[in-house]
Amino acid sequence: MGIKYKVDENFFKRWTYENAYILGFIFADGSLENSPYIRGKYLRITNTDLPIISRIKTALKSCHHIGIAPATGNRKEKYSLRIGSKEIYKDLGRIGLRPNKSLNMQFPEIPRRFMGDFIRGYFDGDGTICFEWEKNKSKNRLKVIFTSGSKDFLLRLSEVLQEPCAGYSAKVYDSRRSYQLIYRSRQAVNVLNFMYDRIKPDLSMCIKRKYAKYKDLMLRPRLVGCDNLFDKKSKIWTYGTAGRRTQAAKGGVCKTPMQRFDSARRLHSATPISS
Repeated sequence: MGIKYKVDENFFKRWTYENAYILGFIFADGSLENSPYIRGKYLRITNTDLPIISRIKTALKSCHHIGIAPATGNRKEKYSLRIGSKEIYKDLGRIGLRPNKSLNMQFPEIPRRFMGDFIRGYFDGDGTICFEWEKNKSKNRLKVIFTSGSKDFLLRLSEVLQEPCAGYSAKVYDSRRSYQLIYRSRQAVNVLNFMYDRIKPDLSMCIKRKYAKYKDLMLRPRLVGCDNLFDKKSKIWTYGTAGRRTQAAKGGVCKTPMQRFDSARRLHSATPISS
C-alpha cells in the first residue's frame, strides 16, 4: 500500500474564489485517473508555470511532491501535482469532471458570483492574450482566445460570457486538433475585465505573466499598441458603445469600457506586480 500524503479532502465541498479558480484550472490542465488495480483514484494538475502549481498545492494543503518533466525540443519544462484522494475524486466527479475529459468535457454549474474566478482559472490553463499586428494598420489587434478539445464546453462558455461581457454569442472555430473561442478588440477587453475585476490583491490565484499583459493593456494601452480601444473618437469605441447602448436599453450591462478602465486603474494602481 502506498504512502498516504496529507491534503484537504473537503476542499471542493464548498465554494470559494480559490476553489472556483482551481476548478477552472483543472478543467483546462487537470485530469482524473482511476487505477482500479491498485484501488487508487487521483487528480493530476500539469502546467509549465511552477509558481501557480505551487500555489494550488498550498491552497489544497497538500504534502504531495511536484514532479518535473524536463524540456524536450520545443516543449517547455512541465510541473505536475498528482494527488491521491478518493474523496476529491468523488467531489470533482459530482461537479462534472470525468476521466479522459478532453473531447467530451461539459461546462459545469458554477455559482454566479464565482464565475469570473472559474473562467480565469480555465483561461490560465488554456487561454491566450494576443496583441496581433495587422498589415497596413497603425494599431495592434487585441485577441482573447480560449482553447478546448470539447466544442460543447466552448459553446456553453460563449453563452455564459454573452450577458456580462460580450453582448453577443462569440463563434467557436475548428482549429483541426482542437476548438477555439475568440474575442477581439472591445469584446476582448470586456472578457478580461470580467475575469480580473475581482482578483485578490495578493494575486495568488492567477498566472502573473498573463495578468501583467492585462495590466499593461489597461494602464498603458499605447505601450501594447491598443490605445484606440479607449479612445472615444475611434471607430472601435463608437461601434462598441452603440452596441452597449442597445444592450442597456434591453436591461443588460451598461457600464462602458472607459468606466471599467477607470475602475481597473484605481484598483491596480495600488497593486504592484512582478513580471
